[in-house]
Amino acid sequence: MKRIFRVLSFSWFKGSLIFLSGALIFFFCLVFAGLILWPEPRALFEALASEEIRFAIELSLITSLISTMLCAAIALPVAYALSRYQFVSSRLMGLIISLPLSLPPLVAGIALLIFFGPSVFGQLIQATGIDIVYTTSAIIIAQFFVNVPYLIRVMRSAFDSVNPRYEYVARTLGASEPGVFFQVSLPMSKQALLAGLTITWSKAMGEFGAVLMLAGATKMKTETLPIALYLNISTGDLDMAIASATILLAISVGTLVIFEYFFGSRRIL
Repeated sequence: MKRIFRVLSFSWFKGSLIFLSGALIFFFCLVFAGLILWPEPRALFEALASEEIRFAIELSLITSLISTMLCAAIALPVAYALSRYQFVSSRLMGLIISLPLSLPPLVAGIALLIFFGPSVFGQLIQATGIDIVYTTSAIIIAQFFVNVPYLIRVMRSAFDSVNPRYEYVARTLGASEPGVFFQVSLPMSKQALLAGLTITWSKAMGEFGAVLMLAGATKMKTETLPIALYLNISTGDLDMAIASATILLAISVGTLVIFEYFFGSRRIL
């Protein structure tokens, strides 16, 4: 009798969890389906084909690719150093590097605005004739600043998972430290690197708060897809706003599909 009661209790508990999960998934599907199906198909296609949206797509692609490459160039050596070398204040450095992850993007953006604007450093840059604020370069910097800590954490975890014995063996065979990094550590972390770059690029495409603060929201100048959504929803052009949102949604779904297919959800770092 007790065994039957336990089976029934377990089935009730399991069924409740499955029902809750299904209800949440159904709710998400309804919300996203409403986003896509709300405008008339003709109006949506016209908005997607408009010059403004094409400009936003092109600018988003260019800036996100550049910022992702910059993230990789900085994150790889920094993550390897934090993973393999013990030095003074290494833990403090790790905490400071991760700080932008816990900050609201708007706070990160206004900090960048002060740094590249009225601060001493910003005035020195402006004295050389270089303008950062409210330019395309500001978009790249904002995307880089917000996303590089994420890639550093991913790659640090990946390097931590590589057994140091492989590196020791490579050194005994005559490999230099750069050789060990490029021939042993990096190839063994390739899957994590590809996964991290995929998510970093997707996050850069959708970055809004920091970009808005540092680059502004100038139509056909600093208008990325999130900025285009913001500008059009502010002026009441719902079709154009939904067009931007639809593209961002498609990018997110595509990124997740690629991530799940090649890397699997259990390998998320």
